[in-house]
Amino acid sequence: MAAGLVVFFVLIFGILGYGIFVYNQLVNLKHNVGLAWSNIDVLLKQRHDELPKLVETCRQYMKFEQETLEKVMQARAQVASAGDARDVAALGQAEVGLRASVGKLFALAEAYPELKTSEQFQHLQARISALESSITDRREFYNDSVNINNVRIEQFPDNLVAGLGGFQAFQLLRFDPQETADVNLGTLFNG
Repeated sequence: MAAGLVVFFVLIFGILGYGIFVYNQLVNLKHNVGLAWSNIDVLLKQRHDELPKLVETCRQYMKFEQETLEKVMQARAQVASAGDARDVAALGQAEVGLRASVGKLFALAEAYPELKTSEQFQHLQARISALESSITDRREFYNDSVNINNVRIEQFPDNLVAGLGGFQAFQLLRFDPQETADVNLGTLFNG
């Protein structure tokens, strides 16, 4: 009888210990997703601060391209709004619009030799391009963190602990399929 009771308590403590171990791992995964999002958010804010400088620099040279400059600023506002709301789906859509309008702005700058050779424009263009690259890298890290979290909370027996602990799936940060499509240079120059 005593041996059966010992086995029972060892089994209970084993299950409880495993539950605590899984819970702590799930907490770690959840915080990794939050950290990955914070990394993206920092880069978005840095780019957000650089875009008005770029638009103002371009405005000095591009007298007839006000519509393009306004589209950049509108897209910037949409990205900021989606980022502040932590709306991953809206951010993905807004990013597509912003990248398209900034791409068009860079393409139009080719028609303005004085702007292209402006040291300030070159600096801002390089800075924004570097931020774009970093955002792409951080998006990959975020999506990896989300995927690991989401798979883990669906796997048995971890899903039992996840359900009891109230762990939720996160949404992947996806950009519109046109983001990965080939660029049509004709639309950039004529659009």
